[in-house]
Amino acid sequence: MSAITAVVAQNTQGVRSFVSLEPEFVADQIDSVFDDVRVDAVKIGMVATARIAETIADRLRHHGATNIVLDPVMVAKSGDHLLEPDAVAAVLSELVPLSTVITPNLPEAGVLLGVEPEWTLEVMRERIVDLHRLGPQWVLLKGGHLGSDATSTDLLLGTGQILELKAERITTSNDHGTGCTLSAAVAALLPALSVEDSAREAKRFVHRALASSDKLDVGKGHGPLHHFHGFW
Repeated sequence: MSAITAVVAQNTQGVRSFVSLEPEFVADQIDSVFDDVRVDAVKIGMVATARIAETIADRLRHHGATNIVLDPVMVAKSGDHLLEPDAVAAVLSELVPLSTVITPNLPEAGVLLGVEPEWTLEVMRERIVDLHRLGPQWVLLKGGHLGSDATSTDLLLGTGQILELKAERITTSNDHGTGCTLSAAVAALLPALSVEDSAREAKRFVHRALASSDKLDVGKGHGPLHHFHGFW
C-alpha cells in the first residue's frame, strides 16, 4: 500500500519539478490504509515539506505503527534537491525519533547532522554514533558515496557494537533507486527477521540487483537496478 506525498516529473536524467500534495490528503491516504489493511511495516521516503513530515508522524503515532524505516530522501541521484529546508528540522524532530531504522547515505547524514565532513570509513564509524543519538532505534549508514575502494561498506548501529556490512563495489550507471530499494527491502524483511538480518539480506538483494542491472537498457541517464534479477 502507498500514501503519495508528492508527484515528481522525473526521468533517468534528473528531476524537472515536483508538486507536494496537501498534508490533509496525505493523512487521508494513511488513514485509508490503516483502517482497512493490517500494516506490518512502514517505509518513509520523500517527505518534501515540514507539514507533511508532521502529518506522517501524527498519523503513524495515532495508528500505533511499528517497524518504521525512514529513508531521509533529500537529494536525487541527479543532485536535485527534493526536500525543502524547513522540512529537515521536522524530519529530525518528528520522524527520526519515531523510526525503527533510518537509512541515510553520506550526503543525507551530513544534512541530518548539520556538518559536511570529509567522509572516510573511520569518519563514518564516528558519525554513526552521532546519528544514533538523534533518536532512532537503529542507524544503517550507507557508504556507497565513498567510492574509494573495491568494497562498498555500510555500517549498522543499534544496541551494542557497530556492524559492518561489506560487498564488492559494482561499477554501473544503472543505479537509480539504489537507496530506496535498500530501505524498502529492510522494511519488507523486518516483520520476519531481526534488524541485523534484515539489513544483511537487504544489502545482498541490492548487490545482486546492481550486478544484474546492465541487462537492462532504460533511458539515457542513471537507469534502474534490476529488481527482478531473481526471476528473469
